[in-house]
Amino acid sequence: MNTLHLETSPYLLQHAHNPIHWKAWNQDTLALAKRQDKLLIVSIGYSTCHWCHVMEKESFENEEVASIMNDHFISIKVDREELPHLDNFCMKAVQIMTKQGGWPLNVVCLPDGRPVWGGTYFRKDAWIDSLSQLHSLYQNKKETVLDFANQLNEGITILSQAPIAQQENRFNIDILLDNWKKSFDWEYGGYNRAPKFMMPTNLLYLQKKAVLHKDSLLEDYIDLTLTKMAWGGLFDTVEGGFSRYSVDHKWHVPHFEKMLYDNAQLLSVYADGYKRTNNNLYKEVIEKTITFIEKNWANGEGGYYSALDADSLNTENHLEEGAYYVWTIDELKELVKDDYALFSIVFNINAFGHWEESNYVLIQSIPLEQIANEQNISLEELVQKKITWEHTLKEYRDQRPKPRLDDKSLTSWNAMYITSLLDSYTATKNKSYLDQTIRLYTFIHTKLWSEEDGLLRTYKNGEAKIEAFLDDYAYYIQALLNLFEHTGEQHYAIEAKNILDYTLDHFLDSNSKFFFYSKHTKEDVITPAIEVEDNVIPSSNAIIAMNLVKLGVLYENTYYTTLATSMTETVLSIVDYPSAYSHWLLVDLYFQQPIELTWVGKDALQHNLDTRSQVLTRTLVFSTDNLSTIPYLAKYESTENTLHYICMDKACQAPSTNPLEIAKHTL
Repeated sequence: MNTLHLETSPYLLQHAHNPIHWKAWNQDTLALAKRQDKLLIVSIGYSTCHWCHVMEKESFENEEVASIMNDHFISIKVDREELPHLDNFCMKAVQIMTKQGGWPLNVVCLPDGRPVWGGTYFRKDAWIDSLSQLHSLYQNKKETVLDFANQLNEGITILSQAPIAQQENRFNIDILLDNWKKSFDWEYGGYNRAPKFMMPTNLLYLQKKAVLHKDSLLEDYIDLTLTKMAWGGLFDTVEGGFSRYSVDHKWHVPHFEKMLYDNAQLLSVYADGYKRTNNNLYKEVIEKTITFIEKNWANGEGGYYSALDADSLNTENHLEEGAYYVWTIDELKELVKDDYALFSIVFNINAFGHWEESNYVLIQSIPLEQIANEQNISLEELVQKKITWEHTLKEYRDQRPKPRLDDKSLTSWNAMYITSLLDSYTATKNKSYLDQTIRLYTFIHTKLWSEEDGLLRTYKNGEAKIEAFLDDYAYYIQALLNLFEHTGEQHYAIEAKNILDYTLDHFLDSNSKFFFYSKHTKEDVITPAIEVEDNVIPSSNAIIAMNLVKLGVLYENTYYTTLATSMTETVLSIVDYPSAYSHWLLVDLYFQQPIELTWVGKDALQHNLDTRSQVLTRTLVFSTDNLSTIPYLAKYESTENTLHYICMDKACQAPSTNPLEIAKHTL
């Protein structure tokens, strides 16, 4: 029978009424497969995955498909966001076999979980044919299947190992960056390809690198990218929030799902952009995105949900990708009335903004200043009209059926959002963003931390479950350190150190000196994996490395610092395409010239926050206004005047009250 109704994952619950006897991934299911000597079907996806929905409709709701799966296999549904270690493991298998990957991810495994065959989306007939052949092969030539599984698992094991330092390779960021720039799209920003992902971890590094090394060409590229992304339709100008990627090269037609992790990371990128340029467009993106997240994803307990689906009901009451977001000319004429001609110029209700059939996706391509000048209207009036139009469209769109909500709260994504809210706070000086981070911290601290089990990964309906993975720990420690840096309250730093020590005990590989993605004691890990490459989310090992750097300074702990240095140097020695290692490059920005800036005195925190309104590329910034028990800060005595201390590579300058001294070293 199908037991997914017992789960809390929105993705698993979507499949709870399929005729297939889906099970959850657990030890009982694996034991059942071994007992019955049946192959496993492990089908992995997530609730907002469009092609997962398509395969469900075509195959998993079909009785013929259900018959073969129920008779000859043990079928398991997996939410990749709940069990990312299993998703990573199966993805490696499929990439070895097919040289590509994606979701839905469908893998057939031995009863012990080792893969023997797999792929992504399958049409119904191909799925039935493949399963029939695999069942026959397992029944009649089992040794052949076992041999292939062993060979495949050897390949997965190799891909899951930690990097080994390459002594003969000399890391040269300038050469790497020159090659990296060749992939840039100098017309629309981002990379010169489609579909087009934002890759915020790349943008975060490149922007800081551009400022630090005064690379005006790279700054121009960043501004081009941030502007074109903000003009839409990747960015939802009506309500705020970014979709996951665009299917075209001009950021126009998105894959309409919205994910918390994308929006969190992009907030930090736009916050840096606003600090650097004071561009009101960047501020608008920050404000709209946070408002969108607060209105659509707040879980009522201080935390935030995960995602909105790409699909929603259309006028014929069928699920359709983008139905909630697109517009027809008739609708727009009715809504903006006499302003339609001007509206159509701003948002390209023309061939440039047309998507398909009679539908348009709003996209801006000309600065408002230029439009105002050409149309003989003041910029202030045009800006106000745009605000009014967007409000009118939102009220109308609110009457449409909303996209489906993934209402689980994930520790790593919520912790990531703490960091981006703090970046937005210092960029805009909006204190409500700081207040949100405190509530969010309290949610994680009280709902997702257990003294017995450590962090838990997911929360829904009052229940936290699943042992957390390395990314959960990495991003939570990062969030705690950022809270300490932005508030001066040392309990955050103390908690960060305690959880880092817990992570060292439960995740560190004593041989490679990198961190496993899963706890040493996790029972369902078939091949332990160490992940160092960035993807749409940065490498958790890279985040841990920066956490080690900061806590190494604060606690004057040479073990932390040495470990972070070793990890970073090893990774940099293997870098050939830097876009996959940009968070390691961020760590290296600090190592190139270690600088710490500490404010001391009664106004220390305010001076700290004022300093953070600039783009900080490599500097650790702390503040203390009273006696601290944290070793690095304990040596400073509070004085009548607020002083700042600049230390470079363990050598400190005389204290000063002159802010110009800071500018020389932090930018």
